[in-house]
Amino acid sequence: MQHDMTEQSRENNQEELEKQVFDLKQLLEISKSLNSTLDYHILIDSILYTIMGQMKVLKAALYAKKGIDSTSFSLHRNYKGFELEPGIDYSLPEDIPAIKLFSKDYRCYTLKEIKKILGNYGGLDCLVSLNPSLLVPLKTKGVINGLILLGDQILGTDFTGYEKEYIINIATLAAIAINNAFLFEMTTTDMMTKLRLKHYFYTVLMEKMEQSALANQPLCVIMTDIDNFKHFNDTYGHNCGDIVLKEVALIIQKLIRPTDIAARYGGEEFCVMLPSTTPKQAKTIADRIRSHVEKTVTDYEGMKLSITLSLGVACYDPDLDISAKYLIDRADKAMYRSKQEGKNRVSVWE
Repeated sequence: MQHDMTEQSRENNQEELEKQVFDLKQLLEISKSLNSTLDYHILIDSILYTIMGQMKVLKAALYAKKGIDSTSFSLHRNYKGFELEPGIDYSLPEDIPAIKLFSKDYRCYTLKEIKKILGNYGGLDCLVSLNPSLLVPLKTKGVINGLILLGDQILGTDFTGYEKEYIINIATLAAIAINNAFLFEMTTTDMMTKLRLKHYFYTVLMEKMEQSALANQPLCVIMTDIDNFKHFNDTYGHNCGDIVLKEVALIIQKLIRPTDIAARYGGEEFCVMLPSTTPKQAKTIADRIRSHVEKTVTDYEGMKLSITLSLGVACYDPDLDISAKYLIDRADKAMYRSKQEGKNRVSVWE
């Protein structure tokens, strides 16, 4: 009898060791996967699907900062399975008591545990309606840079202590990957306009042109210049010019698609890359940007300023062997044609 119990214990220990080895291998693969991309949106999706698969849940959500200078965590579209109620602000300021608690004692929590520790939900009241089973903070370099919400496990069982340890390990890897993505964004982003820098735009444009050639898909570039920009600087000062740049950049960013890339090309010039877009479609997008800027009145020290843009469109033909520089030059020439023909218009390079 004693022998049977010892044998059973050995088998259990062996199974436990094998599971731990398997899980360590899984963590290595997860680390490779999460660090294989610096694209923030792709990374978030990858984290969500990884967590759902590893923890066997049908609901998962990830709170992260929208931008470099954000002071709050947002769900944005980073959730699967959870149903958000209209009218509720789900954003979480970075200085709420719960975030401070996560930073001080880094582990998994339930809302019930947080309420017991803090006496309330510590600023997480908006999560009560979502009814998450587990909250998993993301922490790197001593700073919380995100929060994962998990729904119930598919089998309906509670998360074990071992599973909580495992998910914290995944969360740590996710936090490092998110931090790397933010560092990459900082080195490739114009800090004034929050658009990409010229060198990054060129690099991605070359990649997208290769992909377009292989898939035989069109790709277009828009070049745009703020009309009479020197007037704003000379008349009202450089601070006014900066506000105009930010206003135009914000409008461009709002009107393009998630798959498009906008960059500050230099000075008062901006460029936009439009994958899988025909010249006709690109002209429509460019004219939408032009029209929106024209209708926007910018306030500066009590004055109402009107801004207009001249834009040029050029399309990449996969049948022609041209460089990224050549394509941008064509869009630039089209833009200058808009300038010559009266400004505040869109021209297409034929």
